[in-house]
Amino acid sequence: MQHDNPVTPLTPEPAESPATPGSRPARILLADDHALVRRGVRLILDQEPDLRVVAEAGDGAEAVEQARAHEIDLAVLDIAMPRMTGLQAARELAAVRPGLRILMLTMHDNEQYFFQALKAGASGYVLKSVADRDLVAACRAAIRDEPFLYPGAVTALIRHYLDRVRQGEEVPGQILTPREEEVLKLVAEGHSSKEIAEMLFISVKTVQRHRANLLSKLGLRDRLELTRYAIRAGLVEP
Repeated sequence: MQHDNPVTPLTPEPAESPATPGSRPARILLADDHALVRRGVRLILDQEPDLRVVAEAGDGAEAVEQARAHEIDLAVLDIAMPRMTGLQAARELAAVRPGLRILMLTMHDNEQYFFQALKAGASGYVLKSVADRDLVAACRAAIRDEPFLYPGAVTALIRHYLDRVRQGEEVPGQILTPREEEVLKLVAEGHSSKEIAEMLFISVKTVQRHRANLLSKLGLRDRLELTRYAIRAGLVEP
């Protein structure tokens, strides 16, 4: 994998900090077994008004302990650490703190590590070699619950997807059933459960069950978030 091209997040990063007056900075846990690396990364993050390192760890096990002891919004984890690796720590953190955002910070430009990081629950993968350029944008993307991948990683992800398609494997592109998509579209268009039941010739109870399944599958909370998802998925016009 190569990363000679300029690295950009999948979603364009605004020129200005996303912090708003009166809002608190995002609280960050930083884990790396090299104190000098932690110091350098902390200098990068702490000079941003919307980001603040509130805890540090020298290995994965300590990172999990610190996450339990502090209120944090984002964990930035090195992959190669003693006692417990960053990947192991990420899996543990994803289990004990489901809402926690996780970024992997690594020197390894490696597809295997990249895919393991995604499986472990990380929303971003940043190379140490370009951390001074990309880490702040990656942290902000993670806080917004958006992915951050460098171009080499994006290429690997697309190639992996295409390989699975060619081999006839089922890929996770269709997470909703056709019926769930129908219900989602009608919910997003503002129809009531009773109206949707009449349109699809099903019971109101079935509509409500589909709606609950949609919220659960997509990790959403209400009609407004369902509508936003439907717009992004191209099911309805904005």
